[in-house]
Amino acid sequence: MQEIELKFLVPESRLKGLMRQARVKSSEVTQLAAHYYDTPDQQLSEAGIGLRIRKEGDAWVQTIKAGGDGIAARLEHNAVLDNEQVQAMLDNNTLMPDLTIYKNTSVAPALAEFKLKKLAKNLTRLYVTDVERTTRLLVDDSGSDGDNDANNHVEIAYDYGEIIHGNDDTQRDAIQEIEFELVSGDIDFLFATAKTWCKRYKLCLSTVTKAERGGLLITEQQHSPAAHADLDQLNIDKKISMPAFVRAAVHNCLLQILPNSSAIVAGSEEDDHALQLYIGIVRLQAALQAFVSYSDEINPDWLPILQQTAMLLNEYRELAHLASHIEPNLQQHGAPTVDWATDIDALKITPKDAICANDFQLTLLELIAFTMSDPSLEPQADQLAIDKLAKTLSKQQAKLDKAVQELQSKKDVGSDNINIESNDLEDDDLQSVDLDDSDLENVESKSDDIENIIENIDLDDNNAEHELHEQLTTLLYISEFATPLLDKKKSKKKKAKNESKRWLKRLVKAQTALTQYRNHIMYQQRYQLKSETDSNALYGAGWFAAMLVRDLKRTEKRLAKVTDSSVLR
Repeated sequence: MQEIELKFLVPESRLKGLMRQARVKSSEVTQLAAHYYDTPDQQLSEAGIGLRIRKEGDAWVQTIKAGGDGIAARLEHNAVLDNEQVQAMLDNNTLMPDLTIYKNTSVAPALAEFKLKKLAKNLTRLYVTDVERTTRLLVDDSGSDGDNDANNHVEIAYDYGEIIHGNDDTQRDAIQEIEFELVSGDIDFLFATAKTWCKRYKLCLSTVTKAERGGLLITEQQHSPAAHADLDQLNIDKKISMPAFVRAAVHNCLLQILPNSSAIVAGSEEDDHALQLYIGIVRLQAALQAFVSYSDEINPDWLPILQQTAMLLNEYRELAHLASHIEPNLQQHGAPTVDWATDIDALKITPKDAICANDFQLTLLELIAFTMSDPSLEPQADQLAIDKLAKTLSKQQAKLDKAVQELQSKKDVGSDNINIESNDLEDDDLQSVDLDDSDLENVESKSDDIENIIENIDLDDNNAEHELHEQLTTLLYISEFATPLLDKKKSKKKKAKNESKRWLKRLVKAQTALTQYRNHIMYQQRYQLKSETDSNALYGAGWFAAMLVRDLKRTEKRLAKVTDSSVLR
């Protein structure tokens, strides 16, 4: 069986109003006591599997959950256990799941990589949950003509309680979340219901399961590590239609976006969550812009909201990264201290504020619904994506070539340096400053040259550089989505695949170089502005100005390799 549900965290300020709607006369309150099992090294958790035995009212139920067909879908198998046997095991502290019941069931493939007998011997109870669940059933009978079996049914379940460490009951984590599960009928009713409650009570999506939270409690972690882009999870083949292809691309982006946004909503202030969320949103923007003609279901309102959220994320991210990484690195090389705390505190919107914004949460819901909708119902369902991808990439490469030419013509008129807009931190490899002792000597001995470089940085005239970075980044991300299919179209030989790998490698190097150059411009501008109130910041301004000439040469060299080649050739 596959369950389709959406989970949200409930803000404290909206809890009373939400509970008035959850606890109506028809609602039910159930006490749920669950025991969760895994190997000591959490092999099931790493495979995305949750295994529990839970008391639901008067019955004991053994449940296993695994990944399903879609972001909001989970594979689930429930087996009602014998109450007397369970009680006897509880009395002897020997309660354990029976894995033999999963042979020849729908969840058997999820356990295929395990040897069940060996797994059963290694299982242990890691944590328990104690939850009060309030459930309410919503029914949409608008199109059923009185036939209740044909109605759309969604169950709302509000959970309040805690997760408790299996071996140390002093270690606990609070649970306060609401779930919307499709019991029967059309999935559109599930999303319509969730959107209504999301609007009313400012709910925030969460992909963190109770099993995942229990695993974090065991390992004494607050949040799971940041989720990075994973193209191995891009589910496409050469026969995929245009509408299905763009859904697969959006789905792949959401696999990066949702875990990171869930962590931030839950309180994470880690740089990597914000960074990877930002990258995921940029990848999603690139896919929606480049593949907009592949589906009639893409909402044009999504892009402005995604763009605004990315901008707010990055504004905070820039200053936080300066304070946590750049400044300590500079101080290790003799720079005087510069305090960025007041600048960060002055920001009106934090990453959590940006992610919890209702319009962004509603957009995420609509994007999930889009990926789970049926692509075969679209007019272009009979058109293969592979037949249009070459044209899409050619169009994007032409945009990049034009951006390069415009920037070059601007330089030829009299600009000695590329002028970069102050934003965008996009790659893990860019998050450390390249600090070298010889460069340090250059900063100290060539102060006149540095002042000239600073004066030549035009903070206002940066449209050409921004356009170049945007087109290069878009080309990189859509090439990552497209090249698996283009490889299959061109040839099954290794040569074709190697050509695509070289092409993507050139794109990555060019995008990395340009992003680093833009970041160094941004750092230089931040320190220069800061020096108006803190003379210690002049060191940082000079340092990054000294980096620009070298960065520019590297960027131009790598851009030339991209513009002189193509994955389509």
